[in-house]
Amino acid sequence: MRFRHPDGSTVHLAYCTNVHPAETLDGVLAQLRDHCEPVRRRLGRDRLGIGLWLARDAARSLTTDPASLRALRAELDRRGLEVVTLNGFPYEGFGADEVKYRVYRPDWTHPDRLAHTTDLARLLAALLPEDVTEGSVSTLPLAWRTPFDAEAAATARAALTTLAGRLDALEELTGRNIRIGLEPEPGCIVETVADAVAALTTAAAANPHSSPATSPTTGPVPSPSTGPAPHSTSGPGPRIGVCLDTCHLATSFEDPRTALDSLAAAGISVPKAQLSAALHAEHPHLPEVRAALAAFAEPRFLHQTRTRTAAGLRGTDDLPEALAASGHRATTAHGLPDATPWRSHFHVPLHAPPAPPLTSTLSVLQDALALLVGGPHPVTRHLEVETYTWQALPPESRPRTRARLADGIAAELTLARDLLTDLGLKELP
Repeated sequence: MRFRHPDGSTVHLAYCTNVHPAETLDGVLAQLRDHCEPVRRRLGRDRLGIGLWLARDAARSLTTDPASLRALRAELDRRGLEVVTLNGFPYEGFGADEVKYRVYRPDWTHPDRLAHTTDLARLLAALLPEDVTEGSVSTLPLAWRTPFDAEAAATARAALTTLAGRLDALEELTGRNIRIGLEPEPGCIVETVADAVAALTTAAAANPHSSPATSPTTGPVPSPSTGPAPHSTSGPGPRIGVCLDTCHLATSFEDPRTALDSLAAAGISVPKAQLSAALHAEHPHLPEVRAALAAFAEPRFLHQTRTRTAAGLRGTDDLPEALAASGHRATTAHGLPDATPWRSHFHVPLHAPPAPPLTSTLSVLQDALALLVGGPHPVTRHLEVETYTWQALPPESRPRTRARLADGIAAELTLARDLLTDLGLKELP
């Protein structure tokens, strides 16, 4: 879906296909037929944007076989679909029965992450619509937080610098400007926007995480000052920015204006933003609230949980750990203080917040979106609805058929469309 911003530029809205598990090219083609085109038809649009997720095997098939790449491009056109952004965070196995910590491997210290992201950038340059010259790829925010010493930080930074050089060469060759966005996520080396600023500028002091002792589990979340910093005056440059995920932003209790102001002050771009909402519990000490939260504690994905206390941000790696104990007992090996609201990294459907006594952080999304595209010029032109947890919802909330899932995704995109038009953007044919 395309929108005309009041300044005359085009803003793209898509939904991310990582909600439809597929590891191979055949699986991707089936997604387009079984899911993406039906969503487009429900919206009554001739063209629908999708944020394509290409797992390692699918990406390699397309990279090594130009005919397959041409066939994918033709299939997108035939089904009224277009791609301006890729989700490059999961490498493989995102449809497995248990993903959890696996999604953070390989990280940016491993050459496979650089090779895969390079492939994605080259593929995106070939998949962009003829009238679009700018593409974006979101990626892992360096690594899970432990272990990550000074050597690891230097290796990751060198990989991003190498990638930036390849993107420069790609633009010279194709005329397509592909940018990468590190996606801050709770529990990662780059958990917050402040961490991203430290990682992507040369001003921060070099003091990377060095041991599991910095784990936020049942304790303080590491402050940005302990995050990885550059080790030289050279760096990845403007090709590498931040993918702002509004669920992650809310889970870490970040203020959207403060976050975006800090990126602007540091000269860091926002190649894309992911429109998502976290799970919010206002009174986690109440038994009925804890029972409601327990319904979201499922075995497939990691649901990092945070609370903001007088002593700072505290958190656990997963929701079951947060629920293990409460109050003063949370200062021991398990649990999370429950005198202040909790937020959990669970992407809940935008249009359907959980039933009381829980809610979502949709208001954070709305505040961030107003700042991203509601001003005189858009901060980013690529927006992606990313609710990949439909089948991880409590059983009574899960879509039981493909048709129900398509209905839900279309409803999310309709809400996002309405938010954009309320901000003065005009939907284009």
